[in-house]
Amino acid sequence: MPRIPLDPFHRVALFVAVLGASALIGPLRAADQVVALRVVTDHQDALYKVGDEATFLINVSRGKERVTDGSVAFVVDDFLAGGKSAGLPEGSISLAGNDARVVVKGRRPEFLRCQVTYKPRDGKPLRAVAAAGFSPEKIGLSLPVPADFDSFWAEQKRELAKVKLDPKLTPVDHANAAIECFDAQVQCSGGAPVSGYFARPKAAKPKSLAAVLWVHGAGVRGSSLGNAAKGAQAGMLSMDINAHGIPNGRPGAFYSQLSAGTLKDYRYSGRTSRDTSYFRGMYLRLVRAIDFLTSQPEWNGRTVAVIGHSQGGGQSLVAGGIDDRVTLITPGVPAICDHSGQAAGRINGWPKLVPDGPDGKPDPQILKAAQYVDAVNFASRCRAEAIMSVGFIDAVCPPSSCYAAYNALLGKKSVINEPLMGHAAPAHIQEAFFARILDHVKSN
Repeated sequence: MPRIPLDPFHRVALFVAVLGASALIGPLRAADQVVALRVVTDHQDALYKVGDEATFLINVSRGKERVTDGSVAFVVDDFLAGGKSAGLPEGSISLAGNDARVVVKGRRPEFLRCQVTYKPRDGKPLRAVAAAGFSPEKIGLSLPVPADFDSFWAEQKRELAKVKLDPKLTPVDHANAAIECFDAQVQCSGGAPVSGYFARPKAAKPKSLAAVLWVHGAGVRGSSLGNAAKGAQAGMLSMDINAHGIPNGRPGAFYSQLSAGTLKDYRYSGRTSRDTSYFRGMYLRLVRAIDFLTSQPEWNGRTVAVIGHSQGGGQSLVAGGIDDRVTLITPGVPAICDHSGQAAGRINGWPKLVPDGPDGKPDPQILKAAQYVDAVNFASRCRAEAIMSVGFIDAVCPPSSCYAAYNALLGKKSVINEPLMGHAAPAHIQEAFFARILDHVKSN
């Protein structure tokens, strides 16, 4: 499965998170001279109960030898901006003697991270980070779902149903002669069509195939023919759609121009109203893509899976909550979650949709609108089966926002916790997600 592309903001966060997780940041030297900083929790799974004490174990080494001179600086926080949180420890610890330790008690269902810095005698400062979860299964909705949430989206879907599918399929060459691939453009409300690649096994019998929909992380790019083909090669109706309803297969400069122009900061576009929010159109394209897949004569009438990471993970949560034809979702480190997190004293998920007003509190108008596009609220309506990944040191889609969505899901579910993972979609998680889809198809 191809690497999940991320926009520049995500790439920076991923770079920082990976460096923090591996903690091997230092000048290039002979192996026995490399200085490494590492911090881990005393529980391998980094999970604790509220009221428990978590111990962060800090180690500095030079090659195979422990470093015992100097000290490390540390700060424990709850992912809120600024790197410091009231009532949580910070300071410095000598490296002499045993491993340096930082002990913190869980105050409520939450995640706490320990950020550590070591300044060697020569070379640049080293930084590492680890996090601990305290009863994360008890993290709830930060605000109640609006009373008219369901009626609002029911009306959006009624308006969408008035628009004819009118799909335009243009054949696309693929090396595998057992499948056929198309550029697919499908009419939709919300300002843009569904734009993607659609692939299916050749000569499939009517009502014989499950369907899988692939959705994208943040950024501006065309659809992935590779994803569409992967699903078809596994015996499914398979469609990969880009997030914006834009043309596929164009040169990179085309997407760069859009990213710097009309789609710059798209995630904040229209955020003062539920009717104008950019995510409204994105979510309607999910429904319309499912309309298209389930209209195919080969669809088995039973099975629809939606797979995505980051913004795509958030979209998969939305798909499961907005469309009861969806039977399995696989949200990886999902974005678009917990827009109202700050209202409950925790950090909002990407894209930090709700800014603070002059009084330091969340902007009330944007906060109200954001509730209608919060993937957590869709999760609370989702009865599909689910498998989710969560990175405990993810500063882009913080683990509290992911768990707020996970806990709201109503169907059979499982989670892949990654204590030392930032914002990422590594191969083993992508493989686990696709294997789960194949198992789901087989059992349905």
